[in-house]
Amino acid sequence: QVQLVESGGGLVQAGGSLRLSCAASGSIFNLNAMGWYRQAPGKERELVAAIDSGGHTYYTSSVKGRFTVSRDNAKNTLYLQMNSLKPEDTAMYYCAAGDRGFGEPDPFHYWGQGTQVTVSS
Repeated sequence: QVQLVESGGGLVQAGGSLRLSCAASGSIFNLNAMGWYRQAPGKERELVAAIDSGGHTYYTSSVKGRFTVSRDNAKNTLYLQMNSLKPEDTAMYYCAAGDRGFGEPDPFHYWGQGTQVTVSS
C-alpha cells in the first residue's frame, strides 16, 4: 500500500502562486506515474498534470505554461508549482500515484485526501 498526503493549498488572489506537495510513503519502490487531479463543485474530476519515473510530463491544456509538475525521488515527494493562478483554478486538488505509465489505462491506484485551492478575483 502507498499513502499520499497533500499540503500547500490555500487562498490566493488571481495572478498569485502556490506550490502543492504530496508526500508518499509505504510501498513506493514500484511507483511510476504520479499526478495531480482537481475537482471543482459540479464539475468532473480532471487530470491536471502528471509525471512518470522517467521524467516525462503531461499537462492539461488550460494549465500549460502556468503549472509545473516535478518529483523528488529522494524525498518521495511530488510537487505542483502553480503560477498566474486564475479563479477557474479553484478546486480540490488530489495527488495520485500508480505503478503504470500515465498513458496506460487506469494508471492511478493510490489517492490522497486532497487539498483545497481557492483563487479570488
